Amino acid sequence: MNFYIVIPAHNEEENIAQTLHSIVNQKLKPKKLVVVNDNSTDNTGEIINDFTKRFDWIQKVENKSSNAHVPGAKIINAFYAGYEVLDDHYDVLCKFDADLIFEPDYLLSLKVNFEKNSHLGMVAGVCYVKKENDWVLENLNRNDHIRGGLKAYRKDCFLQIGKLRRAIGWDTLDELLAQYYQWEILVDDTLKVKHLKPTGLNYSPGAAILQGEATYRMRLGWVLTLIIGLKRGLVTQSFRIFWSYIKGYSIAKKNKIPFTVDKPQGKYLRAYRWSGILRRIKFK
Repeated sequence: MNFYIVIPAHNEEENIAQTLHSIVNQKLKPKKLVVVNDNSTDNTGEIINDFTKRFDWIQKVENKSSNAHVPGAKIINAFYAGYEVLDDHYDVLCKFDADLIFEPDYLLSLKVNFEKNSHLGMVAGVCYVKKENDWVLENLNRNDHIRGGLKAYRKDCFLQIGKLRRAIGWDTLDELLAQYYQWEILVDDTLKVKHLKPTGLNYSPGAAILQGEATYRMRLGWVLTLIIGLKRGLVTQSFRIFWSYIKGYSIAKKNKIPFTVDKPQGKYLRAYRWSGILRRIKFK
């Protein structure tokens, strides 16, 4: 089973060496690893060069982009800069972040999971962050959602969902579309990944507006957008975040921004999100 990996990296000089060391030391080595130096202004590029000199299966790609940390489009554009230099002789394609440390058996365990279940389209472990002297679970999502930095796709699944969408919300949409096409998703909580840079709120002020736009483009509708925005607003304790979701949805609807899914897919996404909400209400 051939693993190809793409890692977008923007100003990751403090972390990228640890990430690459952990991949180099995998029991199951990837066939190809492309690291995209995405407009870095620090020593990220030089660190990547050191690895490309020592390992012929590691390649660096330079990508020019904005310095603004806009969720969604920036990282996916960088991903595609790396993906486009790969051939199609892979069985599993991984999109990893540049601030992760993987245990030596991580890729081997992914392989075992994929081989055990031919219907498995995506699989990943879970992230842990350091608090004082302990590594604790970075519990940001339900256990049925794969983090954007840990994506591993079976090739057939990746191609059937239309690859990755160049927009915010891509890391939720890919899973929903995979399930729409009857692929299974697995979060393997026995696979612990160290996250060196805990997920922060370093997005630009317009990030929540883009999130609201994403709910429109996924055809989720007003009510689900209100619920999602309210939840984010409560978590961040910010009315501005809630209002930005609504504003983003309204702007997208007014300007008739193109949808990222067709009507049957949109119907499925709405039903799936409602079923999740109702399940959580039921078990409370």
